[in-house]
Order: sequence, then C-alpha cells, then structure tokens
Amino acid sequence: MANPVTGTIALIRAAFILVREGVVSALPGEGLPPMARFAHRLAGLIARRSAKRRVRAERLSTALNRLGPSYVKLGQFLATRPDIVGTEIALELSYLQDKVPPFPREVAIAEIELSLGRRIDDLFIEFGEIVGAASIAQVHRARILTRDGEERQVAVKVIRPGVRLAFRRELEAFAFIAKVLERLVKSSRRLRPVAVVETLAQSTRIEMDLRLEAAASSEMADNVAEDPGFRVPTIDWERTGRDVLTMEWVDGIKMNDVAAVAAAGHDLPALGVNLVQSFLRHSMRDGFFHADMHPGNLFVAPDGTIVAVDLGIVGRLSADSRRFLAEILYGFIRRDYRRVAEIHFEAGYVPRSKDVLSFAQALRAIGEPIHGQPAETISMAHLLTLLFEVTELFDMQTRPELVLLQKTMVVVEGVARSYDPRFNMWVAAEPVVTEYILGEIGPAAKLRDAREGLEAVFRLAKRLPDLASGLEVLAKNLPDLVENGIHIGDDDLMQLAKEGKAAILVGRTAQIIGALALMVIAWQLTFG
Repeated sequence: MANPVTGTIALIRAAFILVREGVVSALPGEGLPPMARFAHRLAGLIARRSAKRRVRAERLSTALNRLGPSYVKLGQFLATRPDIVGTEIALELSYLQDKVPPFPREVAIAEIELSLGRRIDDLFIEFGEIVGAASIAQVHRARILTRDGEERQVAVKVIRPGVRLAFRRELEAFAFIAKVLERLVKSSRRLRPVAVVETLAQSTRIEMDLRLEAAASSEMADNVAEDPGFRVPTIDWERTGRDVLTMEWVDGIKMNDVAAVAAAGHDLPALGVNLVQSFLRHSMRDGFFHADMHPGNLFVAPDGTIVAVDLGIVGRLSADSRRFLAEILYGFIRRDYRRVAEIHFEAGYVPRSKDVLSFAQALRAIGEPIHGQPAETISMAHLLTLLFEVTELFDMQTRPELVLLQKTMVVVEGVARSYDPRFNMWVAAEPVVTEYILGEIGPAAKLRDAREGLEAVFRLAKRLPDLASGLEVLAKNLPDLVENGIHIGDDDLMQLAKEGKAAILVGRTAQIIGALALMVIAWQLTFG
C-alpha cells in the first residue's frame, strides 16, 4: 500500500539528489513539453555547479548510493532487467557497490541466537570479526567444531536488524513514486514502474530469507559436483535459518582484483575461459545459473578453482529455452542462419505469420559482421543484444528468463575480457555448446528418445491384460447401464472384453516390432 506522505517526501529527496548528481541532465531532453524542457535545462545548470564531470555510470551509482541502501538494491535489481531500462543503463547499474557501515557484533550475535534458538557458544567455538557488510546482511568469520571433533573455519551471513521493516517502508514510497510516474509521465509507462516495484518487493522478500539462498547454493553444489575448476561453498544447515546462513570459509582472491590473481601465479586467460564455460554449462545442461555473477561474488582458490558465493539471485531455463539457447549459439557458430530462424519459429518465439527466410536474412545481418571481427572484439553478449533487437521487429515477445541470461552473459563475458583482452567468446563457447547439442539433439539423443518412446509402448502393452480382465468383470457382474440415454448391455461389454484380449496380442506384437525398430535405429546411428 503506497503511503502518499512518505512517498511525497521520498520523491522530493530523490529528485533533489538525482538532479544534483547530474543523472537528470544526462537523460535525453528532446520531445519534452516546454515546462519539462525548462526543468531539464535547470537540472543541467545545477549539476554543473554542484557535481564534478563524470560519466553517466558514475553519476547514477553515486546518486543511488547517496539515496541509501534500498535505492542501491533497486538499482541492482534493475541491472537484471535490461528489458525494462535498456542494456546500456543495466550495464551501468551493474557497477553499483552494495557497501554500507556494519552493525555491531553484539547485535549480530543476538540475531543469530534468536533465529537459531541456541546460544552463540553452543554454535561456534569463536565468532569473529566482520569481513563485509551490505544493505541486507553482513558476513563474519567464525570457527566451529564438527561432529567428528574437527575445527573448521566458516563464513556466517547475518541479516541486518530491522532491514525488513525499513525495506517495507521504502518500498511503499517506491510504489507511490511509481504510480505518480505512470499517471503523469506517459513516456515512463513503457518502463512499467509499478510492475517493477512489485517485482522488486517479491525479489527482496526472497533474498531476505537466507534459507532460500542456502537451498540455491546446495542445488548448484549438486549440479557442479563433477565439474572441473568450479564449485560453490558447502552449506552448514545446522547453523542456517531464516536470518543466518553458515557456509564453509573460502580461502581465495576475489576476481575483481585481477592484479592479485596474477601475482598469485594463476593463468588469467584460462580462468576467463573456465568462467564462461562454467556459466554456459550451468545454463544449458542444468537450466539453473547464478544470476549475480559479478567479480565480487567470485573467488579464485589457491588451486585455481573458481568459487561462487551469494546465490541470492538465480535464473532458471526450461528445457525448451535451453534448447533454444544452444541451437541459436550453435547456428551462429556454424553460420547456419536458416536453422537459427527455424528454431525461433519452432519454439513459438516468433509468430507463424512472419516469413522464415526474411527472419534468416535479418539474422545473417547480425552474424556475418561478428564473424568478420578480430577475436578480441567478438562478443556473445552483443550478439544476444542484437538478436533481441531484431526479434522485436518480428513481434517476438520478451522472455524474462532469456533477458536475465543475457544480462548475466554481459557480466561474465566482461570478467573474462578483464582477464584476457583477446578473449574469444566463440572459441570458449563451442565445446560446451557442441557437447550439449550432441547430448540433447544428436544421434545419441535420438536413440535415447526412441528408446523412451518404445518403453512407453511396452508399459502400455503390459497393462492391456488388466484392461481385458476388468472388462470381463464388468460384463459378468454389472446390470444393464443407462447413461445419457445410451443403453449398454451384457453383449456390448462382452464384445469389449474380446477386443481387449485382441489388444493383448497387438501389444505383444508391438513389443517385438519395437525391439526390432530399436535395433535398426541403433544400427543406422552407429554405422549409417
């Protein structure tokens, strides 16, 4: 429920800071009404007098940091929605730093004891210093005694006291501002500010329950258990609750400190390739990926393994979306634009009323210039951006899961390029995409699908005797049935029973034919 008084005060304060930091003057002023053009010019004068000349990314991040933690969280959320704010602004918002003053250690202890219902000394041998603080939670280093009697270092994430109430109040202000914008500023309606605030509220509620973050981390740990060079910390469920998350301590260097990673002797180009391939593997193989994969959430362990933390925001892809992603990337790698176009139509992303060949021509206009560029300028993130722009011309509806994937791809690719300026996205992606294609739609996949189909026939055939027996029972024991004016007699039911017995023979014949068909398919795929 939007609070008009709180919302008005928040709107005035936000407007003042956005003007002072030069964010308003950095926005385009063409096409505005006369009064709005005057306000835009005035905002430019104020910004020049009170703010240093900075690029827009710095202006935006500075303004949101000055407005407070909830605005930082809003900015970080919008960074995951380039479909709403545009790719350029989303990339600028991805640089926001969520750093706020820590709250006292004693308060953190009280939160832990309240959440877990146990004394701090019963949970930890030592509960140590703060190692990082953000708008929602802060992290402490601690030591525990395992059930085997072994001492182990852990990281303990604790929700900031009162943060839920504070966010609820500020979200009320956001809701009021969003309604005012939609009512008074027609151009803002395209950005759907009310829907954005509602989605942010839901996202924040999820992020403030640390059990859900722990569950996401646990799921990814299972998915990547056999993957080389990538892992997530183990969760200590005994010391995890709604307001507390305890995980193994990560000894490593944050990936945003490239110089330190290099000084430790790690292979920088190999790390970039590993990061991108891991992300693609999670997206296509598992359909579950870390959607906040900025370098502050990534560590390089002493053995060169990439360790990902903070899975408060994750993305999921359906089987159809994963196949769509793999085939478009594979098609662009192979320069098979007709196939890429067909996939869009088969998946229902582009209306059937559009022309496949015209769409393939538009895709060629995207792919050919990229293939002609040097390795260091080839960008898959740029490709996806252009792809979504072109699909808009063909009335493709926005797919939120693909947009979140695109945003994460931009960040991951940027990290890889910071580790190797000549990083070639296509070369890095090809083995992962090819492996997925062969596993899901190649010969082995066709054989697997054929086998599963025949297994379904076999299961049906096995049930036919039960069906025939049931029909015989009905024929012998039930009186005449009258239903909807239709008379069903004993002779009719006996005839059905006889047909059921015949169906058994048909089912058994189907089993034999199916087995032979499976052998033929296997032979063709192996030797054909």
